[in-house]
Amino acid sequence: MPLRIGFDMDGVLADFSAAYHDVEARLFGPVAPTAAGDPEAEAVERLAAEAEINESRELRRRHDAVWDAIRDTPNFWETLQPTDTQAVRRIHEMMLRHPWEVFFITKRPATAGDTVQRQTQHWLVRQGFDLPSVLVIPGSRGAAAGALRLDYHVDDSPTNCVDVKSESDAKPILIVPDGDETAVANARKLAIGSARTIAQCLDILEQASSARSQPTLLGRIASLVGWQ
Repeated sequence: MPLRIGFDMDGVLADFSAAYHDVEARLFGPVAPTAAGDPEAEAVERLAAEAEINESRELRRRHDAVWDAIRDTPNFWETLQPTDTQAVRRIHEMMLRHPWEVFFITKRPATAGDTVQRQTQHWLVRQGFDLPSVLVIPGSRGAAAGALRLDYHVDDSPTNCVDVKSESDAKPILIVPDGDETAVANARKLAIGSARTIAQCLDILEQASSARSQPTLLGRIASLVGWQ
């Protein structure tokens, strides 16, 4: 049976953070950038904006202004740069070779222009993946992984990875950039795999795919990555 693999979009394949800071600089000039945060959590954060936990009113105002501009930008999700210019094309090649069934999963907020699904599909096609299966799912990532019967899921959100671990049989891989050893250690305690980059993550999936018929080798990979 083909492996079924899910990929998150922002922070894994698409560089949302850079796009957010570009909008911020256009609106506010060369000021110290604020944290871009997780676009998938933005809809929830808007409902809780009055709480302003750990944020000054000025930072909250800037954050909301940036998001208003993003929502008003036609087809904003098509404008993002990739985190790795070869990653999507490599996923496509590996999908055909192994084979895999690949799903791109997101809960990006809507913007002007096409639906989030169509914007994401257009972006993936331009990056080298024909006929991408894009699922815009507002609920738990773990429930989605379970419903799709995923074998692996790649995400940059620890919360999403915990959900996947708790609510499905999929093995999550957390993308942990910038040498965050604490995040890696915490993931390992929860038997969540980790990788520094999407390129390293694809190396892991390549090895796991090749080792499916070799339980000893697959167990060794699981131990090294953090699934055990």
